[in-house]
Amino acid sequence: MRDRKTVKDTWNAPTYFLIVVFISFFVIAIQLSYVALSPNVYGINMDEFAASRNTYSSTLYAKRGTFYDSEGNVLAQDVASYTVIAYLSETRTKNLTNPQHVIAKEATAKALAPILNMTEERLLELLSKDLYQVELGPGGRGITELVKEEIESLNLPGIDFIETFKRFYPNGNFASYVIGYAKKYEKVDENGKTFEKIIGELGLESKYNELLTGENGYLKYQQDRFGYKIPDTKEEKVEAINGSDVYLTLDSNIQRFAESAIKDIEETYSPKWATIAVMNAKNGDILAASTIPSFDPNIKNISNYQSPLVTYKFEPGSTMKIYAYLCAIDSGKYDGNYRLKSGSITIGDDEVRDWNRTGWGHITLDQGLLYSSNVAASTLVQKVINKSELRECLEKFGFGDVTGIELAHEAAGDVGFTYPIEVATATFGQGITTTVMQQLQGMSILANDGKMVKPHIVDKIIDPNTDEIIYESVTEKTEKLVKTSSVEYINNLLYQAVNGDDYNATGLYYKLDGYDVLGKTGTAQIAAPTGGYLEGPNDYINSFVGMYPKNNPEIIIYVAVQQPTWGANQPVVNATKEMIVNITKYLNLFDDGTNKSEVEIHKLESYISKNTNVIKEKLESKKIEVITIGNGEKIINQYPKKGTNVLSYDKVFLITNDSEIKLPNFVGYSKKEAENLLNLLNISYNINGNGYVVSQDIEAGILVTNDLTIKLELQDKYNLDTN
Repeated sequence: MRDRKTVKDTWNAPTYFLIVVFISFFVIAIQLSYVALSPNVYGINMDEFAASRNTYSSTLYAKRGTFYDSEGNVLAQDVASYTVIAYLSETRTKNLTNPQHVIAKEATAKALAPILNMTEERLLELLSKDLYQVELGPGGRGITELVKEEIESLNLPGIDFIETFKRFYPNGNFASYVIGYAKKYEKVDENGKTFEKIIGELGLESKYNELLTGENGYLKYQQDRFGYKIPDTKEEKVEAINGSDVYLTLDSNIQRFAESAIKDIEETYSPKWATIAVMNAKNGDILAASTIPSFDPNIKNISNYQSPLVTYKFEPGSTMKIYAYLCAIDSGKYDGNYRLKSGSITIGDDEVRDWNRTGWGHITLDQGLLYSSNVAASTLVQKVINKSELRECLEKFGFGDVTGIELAHEAAGDVGFTYPIEVATATFGQGITTTVMQQLQGMSILANDGKMVKPHIVDKIIDPNTDEIIYESVTEKTEKLVKTSSVEYINNLLYQAVNGDDYNATGLYYKLDGYDVLGKTGTAQIAAPTGGYLEGPNDYINSFVGMYPKNNPEIIIYVAVQQPTWGANQPVVNATKEMIVNITKYLNLFDDGTNKSEVEIHKLESYISKNTNVIKEKLESKKIEVITIGNGEKIINQYPKKGTNVLSYDKVFLITNDSEIKLPNFVGYSKKEAENLLNLLNISYNINGNGYVVSQDIEAGILVTNDLTIKLELQDKYNLDTN
């Protein structure tokens, strides 16, 4: 039997255990001290590590500035858009009665496919990925609030949305080259975090990008492991600073007149390009500026990144005779009764010919402007003023330099000329180049008693955070450039060119009874890439610059069309007269009243299945011309369709449920109107010519049958061949 001493000597386990425990506590204490006292643990900054693990941070996006027209209507703005995402991980679902991830993948794909315009197969492929969540693109990117609500109504488990912003242009291609467009990009900040940024890339969106952008803010706070804010912890919040708002001088109604007129030019004449620009003659406000080709900034269907309004510089043709004559008249050496032989003139080794080749026999210098004689214009620099005087005068009128309008990439044009033939051709706008804005600016001299007004298109810029006006335009007029007597003299000639009794005057086609318009036509040759000029029958830039009312001009209008497929000056004539009538009625330029316009914009509704007489009365009360086909009580078809904007005095066709539809009289209809009505009535047709219907081979009033085929003859509304 072992004694107690022997057991005591041999039982050392408790001692060893205590030593191990002591050493362990010692090591732990050292480790805790190291972690607690050292800013870095094993090379990791613990403060930063803790912050990154527990700090929630989000960007507070600044709202990009909004564009408004002169009446405060929105032209471009940021709107909420959404990206559809699907949660795929089962870990999101804690309660199967309330699933938080996609359960039925096939059913979800089938439900979303038609809404997102994606195939079920592609959606199912995305929903089958081994990921926590997935983005349902491309169809699920940038969807609207309405589409989001449609998806939400399906109550699909696991489907959610990320809110972002996109740039939206509510009027589509409305003044597209003025406003331009902005595009969304993904950027990475200094912390490596991805964020979205909208950047202006064309037009005013680009020029004022910095002012429009604003500054993003942020929100930071500490959160627990469940993602909730820890109570009584510090929250850091820096509010976003929204971008500045830009108010333009554009009048949306006048702009719509221009958009409508230029759309007709595009559809009927298919030119290479065309422009319509309208300016307030007194203060330089650009009231409308429309061009083709155009684009919709929402979809960015852009074929040309140069603006015809300021970037294009082109030979203007005979509109430049206004300024050559003005220079000569203001010199004090001009004699309007001086007679010259028209047709042709020899200058050195070259010859200048009139547009009609044979001329008009002996004419006066005054008649030379009315007839748009190149020979008469060339005579000015042979008999009245010299090369230096012409160049100095044209430069004084703003040609050869930018106008300074707030549009990017403005071209200066070129009025350089050296040799005698170059000086001569410059007087009728050949061999020199100008821009649309220079044409408007130059004409303002004649509207302001010899003072030139600078055009501008930005009215003011406002900081929405403080309501402070950070920029406001002012009317900029030069000193008096020419004498009052010179202005009165040439204005009288330009009035006679449009409204006079001399049938040789080139502006007679622009005459409108009751509208005292004065102006000048232009027909410019187009330089060929290989030298010389193009020689095709339609290889011209046809234009007109005019202003009205005569005694106190308020409106300046410039219309130019390059290389229409047919019609010579007809598209310019049609568009100009349409614009003058609509603008005059809208602004009541010849009335004492202050109300704007019996010409208004109306958005058509769907009239299908509605009472014919009720709709007819409703439309006619808005001064819309209603053409009803048949005597039925209900409407079964219409043109234009629902959602189309029409103007007062436009035609709207209503097809009724009459069992016996009679053939309409198409005489006087445009080609487009005739085609649309024939298609509505399901009538086969053959159309010869272009322009407007002058005859039909089947008499109006007969009953329309399924086998009916009609032949329509069309002719130009105006038979033009002027300069």
